[in-house]
Amino acid sequence: MILVIIIALREETMLSKALGSGWGVLLPGIVIAGLTFADLSLDVWKAIIVSGLLVTSGMIWHKQLRHFVLLPSCVALIGGMLVIMMSLK
Repeated sequence: MILVIIIALREETMLSKALGSGWGVLLPGIVIAGLTFADLSLDVWKAIIVSGLLVTSGMIWHKQLRHFVLLPSCVALIGGMLVIMMSLK
């Protein structure tokens, strides 16, 4: 309800802003999908997740790179989901 009130007060749709960052999820997803065919071990996937998290924390404080912080964080997220799926097998 609050979201509807905010949209009504601003007189603009917020849907276009939410879809504008879709490339930040799709690009890391494509990269991770390509890496799945490389048959990497769990240790390598864990290193990819840790490096994604470290790069994300470093990019938050950079003035120009903070706009692209979604890229490494989605690499860590998608990599983490992949590790969970590999562990369940």
